[in-house]
Amino acid sequence: MAASSENTSVGDSVPKINDDLAVGSDLEFQRRWWKFENVTWWLFAVIVLMDILGCFGRGPLANAKVQTPDGTMKIKYERIERLSTPSLITIEFGGSAIKDEKLQLLVSESLVKRLGNQRVVPQPAVSRLGDSKIMYTFPANRLPASVQFSLEPSEVGISHLTLQVPGADEAKLTIFVMP
Repeated sequence: MAASSENTSVGDSVPKINDDLAVGSDLEFQRRWWKFENVTWWLFAVIVLMDILGCFGRGPLANAKVQTPDGTMKIKYERIERLSTPSLITIEFGGSAIKDEKLQLLVSESLVKRLGNQRVVPQPAVSRLGDSKIMYTFPANRLPASVQFSLEPSEVGISHLTLQVPGADEAKLTIFVMP
C-alpha cells in the first residue's frame, strides 16, 4: 500500500515575506550596527570641523601672530604646515631694529634645514652662517620694514625656530609640519 503524502507546512519562527522567503533578524546586532554608524558619522563631522578650523593647516587655528616683548618684530606665520607645501613667514620690524640704514636678523638654522627656506624677499645684502644660526643683513632706511621667507618644509615633525634682531628680544616659534 502506498503511503499518502500530505502537504504540511514546516513551522518556522523566522518571519516570512510574501509567504515565500524566510528572513532572519538579529535585533542585538542591528542595535550595535546603528551605534557604530552613529559614532562613525560623529567622527566624520569632527574631522570635517577640525579641517575647517585649520587643525590640519591653512585655517584660523593654523595662522599665528607673535610680537616680541620690546616691539622690535611682529611675525605672521602658520603654526601648522604641510610637507612640501609652500608657506610664508612675514616679519615686520619696529623702528629700533634699523641701525645705520641696515637691518640685521639672526635666524636659527632650522629655517633652512627643516622648514626648507626657498626665498627671502627682499634679497639680503649679506648673509653669514655661524653657531647654527644665519645672520641676514638688509638695507633699510625707512619704516615700514618687512622681510618675507618663502618656506617649503622638507621634514615632518615639530620645528623650533628662533628669530632675533641683535641686541633685542628673541622670538621663538614652534611649527608643526604634517605629512
